[in-house]
Amino acid sequence: MANQSYVGRYLNVTPAGAYHCVNVGGSDSASQILKRILSCRECPKITSELIYEWAGIDMSSADEIIRRMESIRWLECVDTPKAVEEGKLEDILPAILEPLSSSNKVLLADGLGFYISSVGIPHETAEELSALSADLSMLSERHQGLLQGNLNMSSSNWGLVDAGGFGQIAFWPLKIDCEMFYLVTMGMPTLERAEFAQLIWVLHTRYASNVNIHSTIDTTLLNETTG
Repeated sequence: MANQSYVGRYLNVTPAGAYHCVNVGGSDSASQILKRILSCRECPKITSELIYEWAGIDMSSADEIIRRMESIRWLECVDTPKAVEEGKLEDILPAILEPLSSSNKVLLADGLGFYISSVGIPHETAEELSALSADLSMLSERHQGLLQGNLNMSSSNWGLVDAGGFGQIAFWPLKIDCEMFYLVTMGMPTLERAEFAQLIWVLHTRYASNVNIHSTIDTTLLNETTG
């Protein structure tokens, strides 16, 4: 494995990598690499030219970086390229959202608190949950000093739990470049599924700007992030 080159294979973002990408603000180098992959409509094929364009490094250095990101399961190298779902959001989102909760009750809302798509949730309830997700986001921002400062909690997710502490509803902010979205799941969330990575891929190809796509990656920061 130590001498293996990834040239000729394809880079694919995992659910864990997608989650990292939408929850850290995208300033670290690992997120930049993940976002470059998510900006493609098909998994990019690894070539020395592509690696140099992205990071300004040679292939041997890139092999080590890819290996590190594989080890923490943020990306995977595959032999057959995968592709982002194409089509209207209202047509493709229900099938992507449904597997993300054990109850198959999931919705996606925009940053203003209007729901984009939902499965298993009545229309009126979906509207109210979407508005609540935006309210919780503002509450989280208002108390950011306490949550991320004093308590050192990096997560901005919110949940409602029962008497046993088990989650009933969870609210997940998804930051796609400058756009905010909110994923709401009822029951046990299953964000480790491939559909979650597909959801982030779909949103990224539609809503992320290209501002950071051609910026140089600081690979020393990547080592700090993944090390």
